[in-house]
Amino acid sequence: MRYVEDIANLGMPDAEEAGGKGANMGEMVAAGLPVPPGFVVLRDSYLESMRAGGVADELNAAHREALLAALDTSRFDGMCATMKDLVHRAGIPDDVRERILVAYRAMGPDCFVAVRSSATGEDGADASFAGMNETYTNVRGEQDLIEAVQNCWASLFGPRVVSYRASRGFTANPAMAVVVQLMIASERSGVAFTADPTTDATDRVVVEGAFGQGEVVVSGSVEPDTYVVSKETGEILSRRMGYKSFKIIRGDDGRDQRVELDESRAEAQVLTDDEVRTIAEIAVRSERHAGCPQDTEWAIAGGKTYIVQTRPITTLHRVGKPVPETHELLLQGLPAVPGEASGVVRVLADVKDGGRLQDGEVLVAQMTNPDWLPTMRRASALVTDSGGMTCHAAIVARELGLPCIVGARTATKDLKDGTVVTVDGTHGRVLAGRIENEKAGGAQTAPVAASGVATVSSEVTGTKIYVNVAMPDRAEEAAALDVDGVGLLRAELILEDALENRHPRDLIAHGEQDSLVDKLATAVGRVASAFAPRPVVYRASDFRTNEFRNLKGGDEYEPEEHNPMIGYRGCYRYVSNPDLFDLELRALARVREQNPNLHLMIPFVRTKWELEKCLELVDASPLGRQRGLHRWVMAEVPSVVHWLPEYVGMGIDGVSIGSNDLTQLMLGVDRDSDLCAELYDESDAAVLDAIGRIITTARRLGITASLCGQAPSTRPDFAEHLVRMGITSISVTPDVAARTRRNVAAAERRLLLEAARAD
Repeated sequence: MRYVEDIANLGMPDAEEAGGKGANMGEMVAAGLPVPPGFVVLRDSYLESMRAGGVADELNAAHREALLAALDTSRFDGMCATMKDLVHRAGIPDDVRERILVAYRAMGPDCFVAVRSSATGEDGADASFAGMNETYTNVRGEQDLIEAVQNCWASLFGPRVVSYRASRGFTANPAMAVVVQLMIASERSGVAFTADPTTDATDRVVVEGAFGQGEVVVSGSVEPDTYVVSKETGEILSRRMGYKSFKIIRGDDGRDQRVELDESRAEAQVLTDDEVRTIAEIAVRSERHAGCPQDTEWAIAGGKTYIVQTRPITTLHRVGKPVPETHELLLQGLPAVPGEASGVVRVLADVKDGGRLQDGEVLVAQMTNPDWLPTMRRASALVTDSGGMTCHAAIVARELGLPCIVGARTATKDLKDGTVVTVDGTHGRVLAGRIENEKAGGAQTAPVAASGVATVSSEVTGTKIYVNVAMPDRAEEAAALDVDGVGLLRAELILEDALENRHPRDLIAHGEQDSLVDKLATAVGRVASAFAPRPVVYRASDFRTNEFRNLKGGDEYEPEEHNPMIGYRGCYRYVSNPDLFDLELRALARVREQNPNLHLMIPFVRTKWELEKCLELVDASPLGRQRGLHRWVMAEVPSVVHWLPEYVGMGIDGVSIGSNDLTQLMLGVDRDSDLCAELYDESDAAVLDAIGRIITTARRLGITASLCGQAPSTRPDFAEHLVRMGITSISVTPDVAARTRRNVAAAERRLLLEAARAD
């Protein structure tokens, strides 16, 4: 039986034994590309170890059961932990261990190596497990190598990996090969895509680079330099210098060492033009050899450029038919979530009647609140009497992908149970009858990624386009879009699922707080891993007292407020209830151990002293002690215009403008009121002035400035305002991400044209 093989002797026919990563690296060697030497611990090593350890059958049976329980948060984490324990319990038999060590010794005495997973089915043309299974860098010594191999095997059964398999329908017994390569002491490193990941254009190469080891680029810990290179001519079409605030190098003790960079070094160009072209040329050669666009990782050391990983880019395209618009109009409201879906009407007066809704019916209600979530998940579309574009119904429907109309005034009276209708969320209309060939959750009228999520081929923008995410079970779909990360991961819906309608203090009172941490870590980890290495910014929970009071035990722990929208919430709540906030911080720290692309945002910050105390809680927690954590504040309260310089001085390095709350607080208008809808205007001069001052301050102080809101997708003029102000990124719901990028791209082109004419 073949347990170990030199990378140079492998190719794609060996993918079943060497895994996608191992086989790909072998192909790159065959193509004459500069690949660090190494070997692959083949799949048979894993299979024999599990068989010899007596756990193979038990492990495979447990895996099949876990796939079926992927959405059962009360059992899933424990099942995954049991499977990982089985792998470690099995150990490695002597003959397999010896062959691994013989191959390691042949590389040189106690050399540093990188140990990377290469699972069967990983990094293929139709799926990418990138960042999900374990990778270990700067591994040195025989015992550390053996432990790293076992840990890679065990990572086959991590919650995020098993959950991803379940979402993709992968039911085969998993197995793992492991790639062991000489560790390159990277002076500069990064990634190169042979198709533009934001536009799918195949005539260019996109190169990103930073100083030191590549994890700072992969994890999103620094803003890398970005170069776009023409494949045909090698011309550098564009370049954007990032701010590389630090680098990771191998320290004298062999461990990763963080080195802070001064401003001049942080802003310095990472690569010369010749080096950019060399990396692009190597990447193109890898694409030609593989026969499909490649996502490569490169490193430069001692004047030589290496390819350390390569995998296919996993986005496909498909165009569907447009939806007809020839049905009788029954009702008109505000278009909240685009798309069309047909179904039988179910009018519900109270969330307690949710059991009456059958799967695929159209939910019609006066309004929804967080308690409606389980019912909404079964609906094909949603129509409400009241509410504005940013109400609970609209936000949750966007996350669920449900066509949604709000503010329809008389929907619960005019629409009758049993009537078949089509909800046109794009134009805010309810139409009589069923539209044939539509897909529930929205018509597929655009290119579709490999996961089935609608995407639209778009343009490169200097402004990052992020998405807002609230539902972990939609993370993989959102991650397949041409977006740059998650600008807002909402905690509230995740916590609702984890709490199972119980107040967190009720859990603490019964000693069950650890289960909440486990469930929260699993849910957030799923989102972080789906988007890795792109950044994911988690906004800590911002429940208001009226929402907490609806939970079991809430009336015992929550005060009753007359105006909870500006009451006991956000940052001040963390300071007043540090034990509850600590549960969130513990969960985030656990997630960041595997997903360093996760960062923290503090919402509804009113003044300096409360943020100061809040950051002290963060710094004293395991999360605060982790390197590379970015600390953001949400700019919702107008006082941020005054206090932002002080916040930056306390260590805040990102500000996200919550345009919904900022607008209602600047203008004194309830954002959920359909009666006052015409007063609610994110482009009001007062709101724009506040936004402009926030962005100007952020630019002056060198921190990231983002905006979370729908206006840039629906208002090209608003998008242009933001671009002219110098916004760093914009975060919107997944359904409008492509439209937002188009609006931003058009604005950026106008600015460039104006600048050219001025010269």
